[in-house]
Amino acid sequence: MQVQNKGYLSIEQLQDQYLKQNKSGTSQVATDGQSFQEILENSRARAQGQVRFSKHAAGRLADRNIELTSGQMERLQEGAQKAQMKGIKESLVIVDQLAFIVNIPNNTVVTAMNQQDAAENVFTNIDGAVII
Repeated sequence: MQVQNKGYLSIEQLQDQYLKQNKSGTSQVATDGQSFQEILENSRARAQGQVRFSKHAAGRLADRNIELTSGQMERLQEGAQKAQMKGIKESLVIVDQLAFIVNIPNNTVVTAMNQQDAAENVFTNIDGAVII
């Protein structure tokens, strides 16, 4: 016996559509292995318009023994804001002897290095630079 569905989707078809939608990431949030505390801090920083650090960038700061002063953090934030006003998407922001690659739309520092680590002075995949 064959049942005609008159243009309506079966439960199985709806389920397949829902699962495909979730696999494409449209209704899921990627956490990149972050802890709940990191996600909470990052969402607070984003809400306040502050620059946040990716897990990779935080690791680079720790590996390279780079500690930012509050003044340097303010200048990094200022540099990211200037880059955003100019329409830059991926920016090199230089603060003192430190270089940061910042993803401007996400307001996220992607990587960080000091002068010794940037010995080649070649930066790729950026579309602008701010020296502050």
